Amino acid sequence: MNNVFFAFLLTLLAGLSTGIGSAIAFLCRHTNRKFLSVSLGFSAGVMIYVSLIEIFVKAQESLTAELGTRLGSWITVISFFGGMLVIAIIDKLIPSGENPHEVKLMEQLEQSQPQPARLMRMGFFTALAIAIHNFPEGLATFVSALQEPALAIPIVVAIAIHNIPEGIAVSVPIYQATGSRAKAFRYSFLSGLAEPMGALVGWLLLRPVMNDAVFGVLFAGVAGIMVFISFDELLPAAREYGEHHLSLYGLIGGMVVMAVSLLLFL
Repeated sequence: MNNVFFAFLLTLLAGLSTGIGSAIAFLCRHTNRKFLSVSLGFSAGVMIYVSLIEIFVKAQESLTAELGTRLGSWITVISFFGGMLVIAIIDKLIPSGENPHEVKLMEQLEQSQPQPARLMRMGFFTALAIAIHNFPEGLATFVSALQEPALAIPIVVAIAIHNIPEGIAVSVPIYQATGSRAKAFRYSFLSGLAEPMGALVGWLLLRPVMNDAVFGVLFAGVAGIMVFISFDELLPAAREYGEHHLSLYGLIGGMVVMAVSLLLFL
């Protein structure tokens, strides 16, 4: 029970980091491109390394022990790409204008000056899009923390970093439409709550059938979700925000930090 509470708490912290993005939007008038580029690259490095080196391997070990080498290995690979398919379908259903992973700069939004009603719509649908994205991400974070507590904190840090620009994307148009910091922060805050909600709903649905095989399928799916997010969202955004090499340095830095943190827990 303590592990469940710990996993849920970490998922909550990761989701609410959209509030950090909201606060940055109010305190800074210009986007720090280099910081976001390195940070998003770092987040992608953490996710890719931990997914391919640790999570996928542990999922395969769990499934092969339960189902045998051949069938377990096939189910691991299918679950891995199944996780990618789920997040890809979600991404496809969201219009690019409201997609929270389309790069947006605070100064561009301020200069565009569209009508308040359009700004409000942009902020609302961005918040909704983030909530939809964060639902499976919440389950992924929760399952990772529940199965392997040693992996939890680096993964939560990576998810939190990738949620910060999302908070900016929600807050800026809503604040410009209403002039209310409180309303802008509230929408950003609520969109982040979808992450712990995803964890809670997923856990309640899966708890009655939870066993090593189900954990293995979920774990492999988590790896697929994280790899897809990294290549489809984080790395393109990191390159758009800054120079190509900054995103690459961040990526390598994230991998190094993740590798060292895993070695420390051996």
